[in-house]
Order: sequence, then C-alpha cells, then structure tokens
Amino acid sequence: MIITLFCAQDQVSTMRRVASKWIIFLLICSVMKVKAQVLPNKVAKTLVQDAFSKGAVCLDGSPAAYHYDKGSGDGVNNWVVWLEGGGWCKSVKDCGHRFNYSNGSSNHMDSKSFYGLLSNSKTSNPDFYNWHRIMIRYCDGSSYTGDVELVDKVTNQHYRGARIFQAIMEELLAKGMKNAKNAILSGCSAGGLGTMFHCDRFRSLLPSTARVKCLSDGAYFLLDTDFKRARILESTYDGVLNLHNSAKMLPPSCTSRMNPTSCFFPQNIQQDIKTPLFILNSAYDSWQIVDTVIPFADRQDFAENCKKNLSKCSPDQQKLIRGFGVEFLSALPKSYSPSQRGMYINSCLMHCQTDHDWSWNSNSDLLNNKTIAKVFGDWFFEQDPSREMVKQQDLPQICRL
Repeated sequence: MIITLFCAQDQVSTMRRVASKWIIFLLICSVMKVKAQVLPNKVAKTLVQDAFSKGAVCLDGSPAAYHYDKGSGDGVNNWVVWLEGGGWCKSVKDCGHRFNYSNGSSNHMDSKSFYGLLSNSKTSNPDFYNWHRIMIRYCDGSSYTGDVELVDKVTNQHYRGARIFQAIMEELLAKGMKNAKNAILSGCSAGGLGTMFHCDRFRSLLPSTARVKCLSDGAYFLLDTDFKRARILESTYDGVLNLHNSAKMLPPSCTSRMNPTSCFFPQNIQQDIKTPLFILNSAYDSWQIVDTVIPFADRQDFAENCKKNLSKCSPDQQKLIRGFGVEFLSALPKSYSPSQRGMYINSCLMHCQTDHDWSWNSNSDLLNNKTIAKVFGDWFFEQDPSREMVKQQDLPQICRL
C-alpha cells in the first residue's frame, strides 16, 4: 500500500523525493496542541534495596532509585518499564557537575508525576493505563551502561549504570514481573538509547511465553556524514566508553564488526536487536538540531526565532535542517517485517514524546486517524495489518507546541 500524507500547515520548502519502501508506521506531523489534561498521580521514590552491596548507585554513590505505580484489574500481569534520559557525562569533571542534581544523585530526586505512556488515565493512555508502570531514574550518565568496580578516590565518583539496571530488574522480577504476560521496555533520549542497549537483555529476563517489546523514544542519534557534526557525538561517546567501561554492554554482534563508539549509534545497532523494537522520533529532533546541526554561534538566534517558525530561520539554517531531515530518514531501518520493527516518525522540532499526554495521545497529530498511543498499541498487540509506505513529503513549517 502506498500512502502519501501531507501536513495541514503551509509548505515552506521541498525535501528530495525518498522512494524506498518502509515497513513502518510513519507520520509527518501536523501541529500538536495542548488539550486539557487529567491531573496525573504523584508516584513516590523507591530506593534500590541493598544498593551499596550490589553497586547499584548513582554517580555520587547514593542509592539508585525508581518510581513504581502498581497495576490493577486486567493489567496486573503486564508491565511498562521506562528509562529516564538526561544526556551523558564523558569526563570526571563533567560527571562531577551532576552531583547536585537528580541526574547524578538520588538525594535530589522527588516524587514524579506520570504522563504519557506511564499515565494512569484511561483517556490519555488507553492500552497501558492499568499496567504496572515504572520509571527508572537516570543518575549514571552512561545510558545505563557503566560498570567500573573501582571508585574514584579523589572525587568519590561511581560509574555503575549497568548495575543499576540489573538491580532494579531483580527487584521488579521479585515484585511479580517474573510472571509477566506482556511487558514493554521504553525510555526517552539517553534512556531511549539505553532501551536499545538493554532490549534483548530485558527480553531474556521474562517468560518465553510473554509478549515483550521495546519502544525507543527520541533516541535515534544520527552518525552524521558531516565530519564536524559527527565528531560532536563521537567525542561524547568516546568519553563515555572510556570513563564508564561501557563497551561490554553493547551488542557483541556490533562490536565484533566495528569499534564500540560506532556501536553507540542506533543506526549501527538496530539490526542487532532481536526483540521487536518500535522507534518513535522526529526527523528534526530538536536536541540533535540544536547540539549538532546548528552552529554554536547561531544557537541563541535559533532558539528565539528559528525553532518557533521555520520561515524565520536564516537560509543557511533552513538548509542545514532540511539536510539533516533527509539524512535522518535515510538512516532508518529499511527492510523489516512490521512485527519486528514499528516506527512513528514526525517532523516537528521536538525531542521525546512518550512522557507527555499532549504528544502521546494528541488528537492533532494523527496517522489514519490514530494517535501515537493508538499506533503503538496496535503494533504492540499486533492488531494492525502490515503496511508499506513511500515517503514523499515537503518540509512543513515548524510546529508551534
């Protein structure tokens, strides 16, 4: 089936025709608008038991933490585990800056409100609202891959992201996840990257009869063909790998054919993930646009003008953004069955969409009259027939969120 979708907004400039077939769920978005939301429940922080003996500690040595909202009704045997994101720290100094914040210490973590995929509202989250829903807090700076035994004696820094993941999995299994009938591992940004790294590991912990799938949100970080832009992320990942001893947590099938730094990029590891994976991302991911595409000197101008309205971008900025979008689309998986790879790719300048009700279940952002929540739910439960699409799109005006 060949489907062509058009944004309802004014068209600004034309992207090149992309004529390859995709077995994906695809949307080039129209405007997302905030609607009235059901107030979410506040979920208390839970510190990992025996965190010190297990080495499941944050950068500053405080116990790792998560937030757990129990399932009910027909959701009591179903689980959603969501990995929080927050960038990476690639040096001792860089990681030390996180000690006074929640991304480096559980001492600065409070209760969390659950939205989007973690919401307990049947309206906002119709397929998963009464499942066991867990948010794992991100305080290791390595996308949950660090595993260094020795503690830095000068700074007292700990690099234990992989141990945090393992220890929390053990606790959840003991709480009933070992009997799961359905389970999802998800995450946003650096957490979405951690989702890819741990997807098959998560699958291996659960019953063979369970339906287990992964959802990576805002984490398809591109290995850009532009050398200067590529080096920004490559340099970061080099530092993470060396500081956190992360290589052994990457798919061996990837590290056996290329260097570990290259295996930090989703386009190089997605083929190594055996568990069904859904990719949710913007082709114009705002974090990547700001941090790797727009020259540093243009950041302020971009944030104040260009991000709000594409027509206010300079010609050079527009060219960079369009070029990035074309390259992003070309880096996505191309030949998987719908049961193994699902995708929802939009074109708003935004970053992460599972953690907000207005993006997860927006009636303004539809594919065949389906929200992101509905598209993912249908894919997870295999309720939607396979569909092939050809992408032929114009670059829309930037969404005003």
